[in-house]
Amino acid sequence: MGQTLPEAVERRRIRVRGVVQGVGFRPFVHRVAIRQGLGGRVWNDGDGVVVEVEGPGAALDAFTRALEDEAPPLAQVASVAAERIAIVGEHAFAVVTSHGGGRSAIVPPDVATCGDCLRELFDPADRRYRYPFVNCTNCGPRLTIVTRVPYDRPNTTMAGFPLCPECRHEYENPADRRFHAEPIACPVCGPRLSIPLEEAVTALRDGAIVAVKGLGGYHLACDATSETAVARLRERKGREEKPLAVMAADPFALAAPMPAELDLLRSPARPIVLVRRGEGSPVASSVAPGTPWLGLMLPYTPLHHLLCADLRRPLVLTSGNLTDEPIAFDDDEARRRLGDVADVFLSHDRPIHRRCEDSVVRAGFPLRRSRGYAPSSLPLPVRLERPLVAAGAELKSTFCVARGAEAFLSSHLGDLTGEDAHAAFRNDLALWLDMLGVEPAAVACDLHPDYLSTRWAWEQGLPVVGVQHHHAHAAACLAEHGETGPALAVVLDGTGYGPDGTIWGGEVLRADLADFERVAHLESVPLPGGEAAVREPWRIAALHLERLGRPVPWERWELVRQSLSVNAPLSSGAGRLFDACSALLGVRERVSYEGQAAIELEHVAGHVAAPAYPCKVAGGVIRGSELIAAAHDDLDAGRDRAEIAAAFHEGVAAAFAAACIEADGPETVVLSGGCLQNLRLLGSLRARLEQAGFRVLAHATVPPNDGGVSYGQAAVAAARLACA
Repeated sequence: MGQTLPEAVERRRIRVRGVVQGVGFRPFVHRVAIRQGLGGRVWNDGDGVVVEVEGPGAALDAFTRALEDEAPPLAQVASVAAERIAIVGEHAFAVVTSHGGGRSAIVPPDVATCGDCLRELFDPADRRYRYPFVNCTNCGPRLTIVTRVPYDRPNTTMAGFPLCPECRHEYENPADRRFHAEPIACPVCGPRLSIPLEEAVTALRDGAIVAVKGLGGYHLACDATSETAVARLRERKGREEKPLAVMAADPFALAAPMPAELDLLRSPARPIVLVRRGEGSPVASSVAPGTPWLGLMLPYTPLHHLLCADLRRPLVLTSGNLTDEPIAFDDDEARRRLGDVADVFLSHDRPIHRRCEDSVVRAGFPLRRSRGYAPSSLPLPVRLERPLVAAGAELKSTFCVARGAEAFLSSHLGDLTGEDAHAAFRNDLALWLDMLGVEPAAVACDLHPDYLSTRWAWEQGLPVVGVQHHHAHAAACLAEHGETGPALAVVLDGTGYGPDGTIWGGEVLRADLADFERVAHLESVPLPGGEAAVREPWRIAALHLERLGRPVPWERWELVRQSLSVNAPLSSGAGRLFDACSALLGVRERVSYEGQAAIELEHVAGHVAAPAYPCKVAGGVIRGSELIAAAHDDLDAGRDRAEIAAAFHEGVAAAFAAACIEADGPETVVLSGGCLQNLRLLGSLRARLEQAGFRVLAHATVPPNDGGVSYGQAAVAAARLACA
């Protein structure tokens, strides 16, 4: 019998793209190569991970398959491309110094403290016992500390902390879970707190407000069980009634999370999750007034874990800013902006390079997509030949950087209404463009001429693609599902600039990514006093009642109605219709934050069963005033206001479903806009459309509110540029 010849040795260069830096990919490659008995090397470059590996062909094939099939949990492998190169006779395998490539590598999001690091944090025998910056390959800061790609320690804000011998040994040991963990640190060589932790804990127990430096910026913290402390924080921050986020180690002590909500709370992203407040919750009622929901998050940094463990009570942990401003992240800036708010500063000496707010999630979709999710890429269904930037809207400001078939939605910036916010927009955009290696060839923006983002776009000296606000909403929903349309789009929000010069916001569009047609909309009504009507919804309710020939119960209406001839822009906004019903039912006549009246109306409706109020759709116009008339009739008849609120919600859903049926358009309907954060409305509208035979797409990874508009603008611009 003949002898089996040894398999020929090959050498291959393998290029791996995607989220493969800062997720333990090189240590993983090293382990797989050793397991397969292969020689070679692996390194990061500006485009991802490069492997040169040699050995028998079958082992190389198995190795290559493993790169996708067994990738680390935090990795997102977009592509693996291999080519044969000359053999050099390497038998050992090594992780070598990063070099080469372009600048297309994707930096991963920041990751919550893993279980292994948490055990070390509270193990008295461990050298990192109670060290507030413990991390490893599987957790810790990423986006917020990286200064440039490739993602290596010299390219992060940890560059100023030389490794001690013990950390160096862990960093270079292939068998250690800190093998090439770039933020690795310990009490000997790593960052340090500005004050002893016990000082901050004592201050919190005494009712003080403490500014706490986190991963992507400062938080303002206080005892969540103290009405006095919460009131003091609200007064100083200028946040009258808007709910505050709460951090606690045990979610069941405060709330009754559903299994899916618990999974989100415990996920590596660790977002704020809206959950129902539990019976007997110790959280002060003033933390989230007027709502049964609590914005809850679990500790996600070692410092948070220590604070919660030592304080032994829940913490209010809200953004370190004045209301609706960008979060403070630079130490000097934080002292300047928060000095009149915080009594104590719990800071540290690890610089934050890039601000990043906490993410907020409700029922599986984001209300704010930020820490833990950004800068993960989103699909761009129409590939770009040259990159672009989309400047977003005004409220809940974000920008979007798009290149090729990928879009990178920024973290939340706040409302783009002042110089601090505009400076944050410009600064953060410059950082993202540098990180992604992008020089934009075009800019997309809203049509509203007075938005700071629109003005910025026209100042860039680049081709500008103007995108109507509600078309951008529709496009964002299409694009996140990888679709180009055509589809019908129900887009419900408060305000968006219409091409006819009026304010839109209760829209049924026939749209694809490149273009749209308005096929139905809520009837337009004047807003008495303009923006004053948004702040005081009773004005809109009074207008509806007067037009319906009903008595107006507000005496001040006689004075306010004079504004109809001076300052009363026409609006078809669904948000304003919800505001009017809320004021009519005595739920909320004046608001202190965006959407408050509609949010509280949703809480009143709850899960109460009620048939829909009738509402005609004639000539593409949805007669929203009929819903107000029906609600007023029932209110006069003494019907329970929860039933009225429920019937109103069902009436809105039924009317827009009917408008889609009458449109005789595509069989797919996309749902977007800030009003569709309302679970009662969203659920009813989806059910009615599906019952009518439509395929319904709603947001799952992009906010339905204005935080997703920049992504929609990018998708529209890509489609139009492809047709140009």
